[in-house]
Amino acid sequence: MMQTALSLISVYIFIVIGFFSKLFFKEKLNEKTLVILSVYILQPFLTFWGLLKKDIDFDLIFTPIFFIFISISLIFLNIFLSSFLFEDKKKKSISTIAGIIGNTGNLGIPLGIAIFGENSIAYTTMINLANVFIVYTFGVYFYSRGEFDIKSSLLNIIKLPILWFAILAIIFNIYHIPINSSLEKSLEMGAYASIVIQLMIFGIYLNSVKIKELDLKLLSFINITKFITVPIISFLIIKFLPIENFSKAVLFMETIMPLAVTNVNLSALYNCRPKDVTAAVFSTSILFLILIFLYLPFIQKLMQN
Repeated sequence: MMQTALSLISVYIFIVIGFFSKLFFKEKLNEKTLVILSVYILQPFLTFWGLLKKDIDFDLIFTPIFFIFISISLIFLNIFLSSFLFEDKKKKSISTIAGIIGNTGNLGIPLGIAIFGENSIAYTTMINLANVFIVYTFGVYFYSRGEFDIKSSLLNIIKLPILWFAILAIIFNIYHIPINSSLEKSLEMGAYASIVIQLMIFGIYLNSVKIKELDLKLLSFINITKFITVPIISFLIIKFLPIENFSKAVLFMETIMPLAVTNVNLSALYNCRPKDVTAAVFSTSILFLILIFLYLPFIQKLMQN
């Protein structure tokens, strides 16, 4: 638990650095440049390096498959709900996808260790892998749809190098293709640089958020989706899945993770109301620290079911 707390503190340090960097340097600091640097250059390093850190265990394949199934089901539900609640194209896109893309990696994996022990690592790693594909397929598509047509949005998925690096890393992992130690060190450096830049981008956009400019209806919808709709539907689906109770509990925990900072990167990259998305990431992260204690009985129930 102490290790998890220290990890969270280090995360917030870089967010604060990004916040004050924008405060002091203002227009001299171009956040869009950092977003492009992160998404097109550094995040492929993070993805490739991260997917090589642990062997892919195909005995656990059903857990990430069910994670993808739940995520896609919730996306279609949000498409239906957002069509009634929002007229603006960008707001529809954000309300459809933002609440589904959770922080299954930087938060989900250490929290899994804190709650379930190290036995959860294999499960959380595989779920995080599934989440990578949700983010860089459905995530890219819907954030693109704020400004692009369907064809262009689909092409944006193909254009991003992250997805291709993920596929390449999986091939390397499956066939145990060795990586030169010097190259692995370079990948690791790029990966950690990606994490730092990603957190600073979040802090920079957080600096520009003004409450009076936010769409409170959109923000409320995202939080309701994340902490009410997603947990209820996920619990009802997971309860009846043909997997062991331990897998059910871990899977439920990963579905309720607060919004990932990746949402900010993609919304900024495709100019899809990044300030509103930043506010949503921040608010869900704060609320999660409180609500996780309300979800623990449900996790325990799945463990005992």
